[in-house]
Amino acid sequence: MADFGADVELEEFRAEARAWLAENFPPSLKGKAGQAALSDEGGEIDSDLALWKKRIGEKGWATPTWPKEYGAGGLSPAQARVLQQEMSRAGAFNPLTFGMGITMIGPTILDYGTEEQKRKHIPPIVRGEVRWCVGYSEPGAGSDLASLQMRCEDAGDHWVINGQKIWTSGAQWSDWCGALVRTDPTVKKHDGISFILIDMHQPGIETRPIKLIAGASPFCETFFTDATAPKDAILGEVNRGWTVGKRLLQHERASQTGAGLPGAGRSAPLEDVAKRYVGVDEKGRIADPDLRTRLAAHAMDARAHALTLMRAAAEAKGANGATNAASVLKNSATFVSQTRAELTLEIMGHQGLGWDGEGFSEEEIAAVRGWLTGKAMSIYGGSAEIQNNIISKRILGLPDTTQST
Repeated sequence: MADFGADVELEEFRAEARAWLAENFPPSLKGKAGQAALSDEGGEIDSDLALWKKRIGEKGWATPTWPKEYGAGGLSPAQARVLQQEMSRAGAFNPLTFGMGITMIGPTILDYGTEEQKRKHIPPIVRGEVRWCVGYSEPGAGSDLASLQMRCEDAGDHWVINGQKIWTSGAQWSDWCGALVRTDPTVKKHDGISFILIDMHQPGIETRPIKLIAGASPFCETFFTDATAPKDAILGEVNRGWTVGKRLLQHERASQTGAGLPGAGRSAPLEDVAKRYVGVDEKGRIADPDLRTRLAAHAMDARAHALTLMRAAAEAKGANGATNAASVLKNSATFVSQTRAELTLEIMGHQGLGWDGEGFSEEEIAAVRGWLTGKAMSIYGGSAEIQNNIISKRILGLPDTTQST
């Protein structure tokens, strides 16, 4: 039987959300989600975007389903879906969703943090007042993350941290870092690891950006030399950080399942791009029949991914958030995104080879840089091979011969 009371409540909330968006979302930002992504990577932020971040952060709707007691939205999943529908209708976007505070660190603090840690760290994340990075990989510990060596020693009333992290996304802009460190070097590698919250604004931390082939520098080498953290900065239990670290990776992978490359949110539908560059036949179809077939296959893959994502989100409600299904979706998102990028460059032909200069449009240059950036999707957040290991062992139940993240 239909719950008409719930339907009425949802429609009332829809009216509230629509009215609030009409009053608070700056019309100048309609369809410009890419600006928020760039600003989170150290780019310039205009006054309207700053205002929008402030308003949605104070409302708590950048984190709609997080607990209201920490300044978040406190909405039900159904209300959050309605909010997303109304934001899409208005051409609005969540300007804070690109940061690691919301996608990874915040959810993990909610999972494992003490009440004091939640009250200290969650409200600033909700309001978009702080930036977080994640300190996982090291020069000698990439896919085999459990071999990490960065030391964290008990100095009585505080911790002292020494070592190096690499591929630390956004470290040069971050206020805080959630890092895996070795607190007991005498035990086997998956033990003796702790998860610690480190203030990045201290003399003992140096970041060195790494420039990538796509022209940006989102990653850093990060050096810790006698950096410090208070004793209550450990998230979860001392020497039990591997469990916390794996949970954060689940949240990360869940955040990477949208099959979107940088700039993809501003891209025209592929069929429209193809009609412009390749032309149409007498029936108004894309002139190249082989390309038509491959675009149709890509559209079906993208739709199948989107439907699976919706199903996994529904199933996750009863599983306390992110699950191992995120590994399936992460690989699927990578395939869909990289296929789209390859097709885009093929469609553009020689105009899809541009890096800079007057001979290429902004869209063409963005397509090339997006294609290059998207190559990293097979690696970051756990490589495709790592995801396949997780799928085989934790979902399919195949023999577990090695430990992985």
